[in-house]
Amino acid sequence: MKTLSLKLDDAIFQDTEILTSKLHLARNRYINEALKLYNEYNKRALLKKQLVKESKASRSESLAILHEFEDLIDED
Repeated sequence: MKTLSLKLDDAIFQDTEILTSKLHLARNRYINEALKLYNEYNKRALLKKQLVKESKASRSESLAILHEFEDLIDED
């Protein structure tokens, strides 16, 4: 496990203290879980962005293939 020095805004720190107390969680555990969730959120956002980009890139190629199939059907 890595040791980390962290500066938090006062309001975020106060909210964290209140929530960790009510949830009976160590502050360290709470912050670890929060970062894990935020990392997953960002991984999904990046994946979505990549999929949209690749989908747009393949759109024109897919359309060209569709037109080729239509031409083949029309020839019959």
